[in-house]
Amino acid sequence: MGKPQRKRERGDADAEIDTETEILPSKQMSSPVAAPLPLPQDDKDIMPLLQNLQFEARSSRDFAWYDIHTFLAHRATNAGELEVRVRYADFGADEDEWVNVKKAVRVRSIPLESSECMKVHAGDLVLCFREGSNEAVHYDAHVMKIERKLHDVRGCRCLFVVKYDHDNTEEKVHLSRLCRRPKF
Repeated sequence: MGKPQRKRERGDADAEIDTETEILPSKQMSSPVAAPLPLPQDDKDIMPLLQNLQFEARSSRDFAWYDIHTFLAHRATNAGELEVRVRYADFGADEDEWVNVKKAVRVRSIPLESSECMKVHAGDLVLCFREGSNEAVHYDAHVMKIERKLHDVRGCRCLFVVKYDHDNTEEKVHLSRLCRRPKF
């Protein structure tokens, strides 16, 4: 089972870029890749191979998380914060956005398989797919409660009560809508 496809709907144009902010030149990379290092191969979830790292960024427009296709440039703000200009996967240049590296960029969340439902516990931070009339996006949420059920041929039937971090609303969801945060 793959990660639900991420979608977003936006009509907002990018905000004006601060002209006093120093923009540092950067090479355009088709994928964020680090030099290979000799890492243990026994548990890839705990220590992923660096050349396979993928990232996601939280948009300042809707607070949802989107997969990053490319890091386009980087800059340091007057406050000394590092920002990167990202192109989101499956979106064009008109959706490029400057995001704060420390606050809004992280290693990509991992889709959960049916057999992994016991890895989710109350209090865990998860990435939850939320579908509404005007949106179909991923938001950070915390698991509030879990209603464990017997699995059947369709997989996990458990229900997870999640509370979205951006608006504090709660919803009951199935495991297929959840992605977990990688552990390092």
